[in-house]
Amino acid sequence: QVQLVESGGGLVQAGGSLRLSCVASGRTFSNYYMAWFRQAPGKERELVAFIGRNGVNTVYKDSVKGRFTISRDSAKNTVYLQMNSLKPEDTAVYYCAGRYYSDGEYRYWGPGTQVTVSS
Repeated sequence: QVQLVESGGGLVQAGGSLRLSCVASGRTFSNYYMAWFRQAPGKERELVAFIGRNGVNTVYKDSVKGRFTISRDSAKNTVYLQMNSLKPEDTAVYYCAGRYYSDGEYRYWGPGTQVTVSS
């Protein structure tokens, strides 16, 4: 299995930027599809961004398109989420998740990192 640890969260004013990082260890990173999810208080966890194994294919939640960018660095076993033009509604705990290429679900999760956007 793979272990995931996020970093980079914090408090930022609306309009600001943050870059989240997620380091993977334990297994061959390239065998995993990777994604960022988030969960705000009182809400269900939602998919924010997805990146394929080759780093080319990406999918974004509509509300973050044009503001967030997901990327991965295989040499560093790391996936990133660059978040620009942040809004208060982006406030949530952000989770990194991994899905083995032959699996139908995300089985591997990081502990999460808090992102708070003040207005």
